[in-house]
Amino acid sequence: MEMIVDFPGGARVDAHFGPYTIKTDQPPMGGGEGSAPTPFATFLGSLATCAGIYILGFCRQRGLDTTGIRLVQRLKSNPMTGLVSDVEMEIQVPPTFPEKYYNALVRSAEQCAVKKHMETPPKFHVHTEVVTE
Repeated sequence: MEMIVDFPGGARVDAHFGPYTIKTDQPPMGGGEGSAPTPFATFLGSLATCAGIYILGFCRQRGLDTTGIRLVQRLKSNPMTGLVSDVEMEIQVPPTFPEKYYNALVRSAEQCAVKKHMETPPKFHVHTEVVTE
């Protein structure tokens, strides 16, 4: 997959791939307009929504109603580095959700591809290329 990133103005940075565009911005205190999530917030959102799609798939395969199910993601940061040190995902279910599926629901969320990539991160290769048009 190839993504093309461009800089449409201000502190906005957009990623384009296929028919999609992910728009990002910085908050006003970071020099932006706050018109879109920051790149890091988008990354964290991808972690939560990835787990969510696995939860949704689990429920759909079993014909389970997803009404009232929510995933709440909480972060703890290392005060020395400012980096995220812990990610908690709480799957909230309504009282009517069958208890026999609680553990399986957790196991399905743990299959998230974004989480798995964080657990075994790829190597990064960044370079500059001169392009003439």
